[in-house]
Amino acid sequence: MSWGTELWDQFDNLEKHTQWGIDVLEKYIKFVKERTEIELSYAKQLRNLSKKYQPKKNSKEEEEYRYTSTRAFLATLNEMNDYAGQHEVISENMTSLITGELTRYVQELKQERKSHFHDGRKAQQHIETCWKQLEASKRRFERDCKEADRAQQYFEKMDADINVTKADVEKARQQAQLRHQMAEDSKAEYSSTLQKFNSEQHDHYYTHIPNIFQKIQEMEERRIVRIGESMKTFAEVDRQVIPIIGKCLDEITKAAESIDHKNDSQMVIEAFKSGFEPPGDVDFEDFTQPMKRTVSESSLSNSRGDGKSEPKFGSKSKGKLWPFIKKNKLMSLLTSPHQPPPPPPASASPSAVPNGPQSPKQQKEPLSHRFNEFMTSKPKIHCFRSLKRGGAGPEDFSNLPPEQRRKKLQQKVDELNKDIQKEMDQRDALTKMKDVYIKNPQMGDAASVDHRLAELGQNIEKLRLEVQKFEGWLAEVEGRLPARTEQARRQSGLYEAQNTSAVNSCAQDRESPDGSYTEEQSQETEMKVPATDFDDEFDDEEPLPTIGTCKALYTFEGQNEGTISVAEGEMLYVIEEDKGDGWTRIRRNEDEEGYVPTSYVEVYLDKNAKDS
Repeated sequence: MSWGTELWDQFDNLEKHTQWGIDVLEKYIKFVKERTEIELSYAKQLRNLSKKYQPKKNSKEEEEYRYTSTRAFLATLNEMNDYAGQHEVISENMTSLITGELTRYVQELKQERKSHFHDGRKAQQHIETCWKQLEASKRRFERDCKEADRAQQYFEKMDADINVTKADVEKARQQAQLRHQMAEDSKAEYSSTLQKFNSEQHDHYYTHIPNIFQKIQEMEERRIVRIGESMKTFAEVDRQVIPIIGKCLDEITKAAESIDHKNDSQMVIEAFKSGFEPPGDVDFEDFTQPMKRTVSESSLSNSRGDGKSEPKFGSKSKGKLWPFIKKNKLMSLLTSPHQPPPPPPASASPSAVPNGPQSPKQQKEPLSHRFNEFMTSKPKIHCFRSLKRGGAGPEDFSNLPPEQRRKKLQQKVDELNKDIQKEMDQRDALTKMKDVYIKNPQMGDAASVDHRLAELGQNIEKLRLEVQKFEGWLAEVEGRLPARTEQARRQSGLYEAQNTSAVNSCAQDRESPDGSYTEEQSQETEMKVPATDFDDEFDDEEPLPTIGTCKALYTFEGQNEGTISVAEGEMLYVIEEDKGDGWTRIRRNEDEEGYVPTSYVEVYLDKNAKDS
């Protein structure tokens, strides 16, 4: 099967067919190029999708990825990123192995096709020239034959005419012979030209054209083979990344199988467990026998001695309901102020009511006034200089529930231990460097390292003290240390307040010119409440019992954490005596209690009250 023998007369059709083959190849190149663009676009969209759902650094989302389900989702995002990379590989390989190679091949194919059809046209032009020469020789031979025939007829006519002279007859005879000779020459030339044309035509149709068409056939077959190989490469490029894509999918499946619902549930418990006990039953309060209070001090003392109002404050259920009390209110109730009490005013206010209980409205006015002042007052920014960056709560995390506080303290201890290890590694490296300098003085001065070694030693000592401090708090939370007494807690809180530079800077000029106590109290003092003060009260199921009554001699505005506002002449219950620090702990009702300066009240202790 050869185009040269089978299609010897289809030159134009072959030219059109080969051009169509090149167009098909260019169309396939365009198809592959668009496929690579789709792969790149798909990979880009996958990467953007993966990036969109990645957790942001230093955000709340990053903390959520500690659960197995969210970690599995994060692994899926990472695998999708690798999955996108494989599609980029597909695009790159198709561009280099198919698009680039076929583009170069098309250029070579066009040049080869042009050369072959140029040779074919040249052969056709040559055979057409030979044909024209044959036609010209044939027409000349035909003309000469006709001229010789006419000359012969004229000679015979002249020879038969008796009236024609002999000379004219001879001339006609010579002319006939000449034409006959010319016809013979034309015949010989025509015969030679014919033989030559037949030879050229044979060579043209049996040698030249078959060779040219055979080359064109081979060129076309190579084109077909090349496009078939490109299609195989097209599939092979996809097949090469299938194992890696399969691994990505396997990793996604593995991440999905690693999800542990029980573990996630346990982590929720660890994250939000407070360590508190659920509240107990609420006791029945009998309102059919209202508590009668008298204005006289003796009747108040008797009422305390009778103990009729005591169950209201001594109920276990009330003690167990404390987790639902607001944090700031609870802290104010449980926290003793850590500064000396203000001196009493020079004289009592004329508006004081020495006898008779205060009305509810009069009791609530100081609290509402304090709340309004709190909402409208501007924060003292200079009081936070000693606070660590980002630390809005106390250093010992006493504002957290016990379980959460324990975790925070443990985390802080671990961080400090890591910092100590880093400092020790630096110190060891500098020590080795110093030894090298001592052995080889030309390498450096050993004394130059001493200053840095001293700094590292100081840093390590500071960090160890910090570790001891946090370990002490941690031990208190875990119950490894004995509980401290109220007096010890108060003294330790006072010690911390006195040794805090920020508190000292904020606590200056707290007294106004008229002797009253101003609100220039450091907010850091509020945050320095000892953790044990907070946690030990959590362990008490019952509030402190009343040990007597007291009457407010002066009006006191409780501006600080742990204090309570009282109005002049107001009658209140005493639940803790002054322990030498100038403060007495009192209670107004079951939800309001705190400290007031001892010099501001007149205390009437109940001799029959039992110690709590």
